[in-house]
Amino acid sequence: MLNRLLKHSVRVALLLCLGLPLANAEETAQQLMERNFFVSKISVMKSQMTMSLISADGQKRDRKIETISKLQSNGIDSNLIVRFQYPADIKGTGFLEMERVDADDDLWIYLPALHKVRRLISNNKKDSFMGSDFSYGEMLPPRVELYKHTLLHSETVENQECFVIESTPTSDKVRDDSGYSKKISWLRKDSALEAKVEYYDLLGQLLKVQWTRQPKLVETDKNRWLAQSREMTNVQTGHKTLILLDEIDTEVAISDDMFSTRALESR
Repeated sequence: MLNRLLKHSVRVALLLCLGLPLANAEETAQQLMERNFFVSKISVMKSQMTMSLISADGQKRDRKIETISKLQSNGIDSNLIVRFQYPADIKGTGFLEMERVDADDDLWIYLPALHKVRRLISNNKKDSFMGSDFSYGEMLPPRVELYKHTLLHSETVENQECFVIESTPTSDKVRDDSGYSKKISWLRKDSALEAKVEYYDLLGQLLKVQWTRQPKLVETDKNRWLAQSREMTNVQTGHKTLILLDEIDTEVAISDDMFSTRALESR
């Protein structure tokens, strides 16, 4: 009994030195990343967004996007459709992702100029999403078990107290599909939503930094949050992409039939 008390005292002292709150003393890095995974799993959502591509010299190109998402019946996987509405040269371009908890996600892209839906393979996840600094694999959060997570310390960024967690791929396939050797996430202590994420290339060099801002609680009963602003910067090229949420509807009725290749090419 005395030994258990001594071990607990040492654990508490260590947590205090790391700056971790005692309320999370038993929460591991894996559990924190699981909370992060589910915190943005909104039941249904339709949104309008503006995506701005900003070159290193400050030139800016805006794109208007509609997204539709719905949580699948298992409460884990999501279905997502992204459609470009502006400018004219990419209007009608669509992307469909259907998550699979125990298999590779289904990824499809529709190119109106070719009148064709094309299936993407898992290795395409590291490719740029429509010329942006986001990749296809970053449209929805990756599965937690595909990475080994280590809690590094606590840190305050932009006045937000955060847990800092390093995540490394559990296999060469995950590493190659994502294009990253590791990532470091700053998770807000109040919600587990990420405030900042650093992505490191296959050589271990910092490649991209993502900032998420203006968090909004959209499902109070389930503690689901949404970042209304996301900024991804490629630190190696100086190019960045800013995504701003213009409108959101979480009460809309969305049919499962909407998430199909036929629906993707019908609009």
